[in-house]
Amino acid sequence: MTIEDLNTGLLNRREFNGICTTLGSSLLTIGGIALSGASPLDAATSSASAARTVKFRDGTVVPAIGQGSWHLGEEKRPAASEEEALRTGLSLGMTLIDTALVYAGGRSEELIGRVIAGQRDRVFLVSKVPPDRATKDDIARACETSLARLGTDHLDLYLLHWRAHANLSVTVTSFEDLRLAGKIRAWGVSNFSVKDMEELFRIPRGDRCATNQVLYNIGERSIERDLLPWCQQQKMPVMAYSPLGGPGASLLRDPTLARIGAAHGCSAAAVALAWTIRSGNVIAIPESGSAAHVKENAVALSLTLTPEDLQTLDAAHPPPG
Repeated sequence: MTIEDLNTGLLNRREFNGICTTLGSSLLTIGGIALSGASPLDAATSSASAARTVKFRDGTVVPAIGQGSWHLGEEKRPAASEEEALRTGLSLGMTLIDTALVYAGGRSEELIGRVIAGQRDRVFLVSKVPPDRATKDDIARACETSLARLGTDHLDLYLLHWRAHANLSVTVTSFEDLRLAGKIRAWGVSNFSVKDMEELFRIPRGDRCATNQVLYNIGERSIERDLLPWCQQQKMPVMAYSPLGGPGASLLRDPTLARIGAAHGCSAAAVALAWTIRSGNVIAIPESGSAAHVKENAVALSLTLTPEDLQTLDAAHPPPG
């Protein structure tokens, strides 16, 4: 199996780890799941492996489903429960963890730091810097703050959290300085429009951007109109936040998702996530403070929706005109 094969299907643990051994630390070792039990949820708890992955343009491979942390650390749930949920996700192959400098006033990064202690090399770690910290010195200080909270010496991916009035030339230069210093392995952006992306790519070294993290789920498909095709043309993966609709969303009560989930023996959440990653060019980062919900989410790593499923979902949730 070649690295190109990783984009197209499922792979077992031996194949994937063999590739990682050959190519070195630029590839992330991930766990996964296989549909070998009585139900997809049973399979999610299996140690067998078969997981969809996404490849960045530099060749780095990550699981197609990671873990978000937008509301973790806000003391809405016991910290131990949230930590258990993240550890459960890691054990099931959801080894990409996304956070940000500003989440829960820094408590999100601190919580993640406790979870990854002793297993940092298993994790693809993403954090974000807000645009008001996007000056050269401030980005460096913000990065050091995140590194200290997370208990690590580097980030795998560092994102500009949103555009606002950030000077993109200064931001790119600062990101590149951090990359050359070994503080980050790659950088990208979040909440950028096509216009923002085009401006970024006109800047020297702006085309080193690894990803654009944006809102995307079956109930919010507007990026399919222009941004998603643009990123696909650039062979740039998109990271989808709120792939289950976000806090308080009604998406998981959607009858179409529930009906398809019942047919596959899985949850509506697994169907929604499988739909989000269906192209092979999208990384979904659902957030959950519950280990049980994380197990449901992990099923999507090996759930294949049929053409009929996709047609039914398109009818219920039409793409943008």
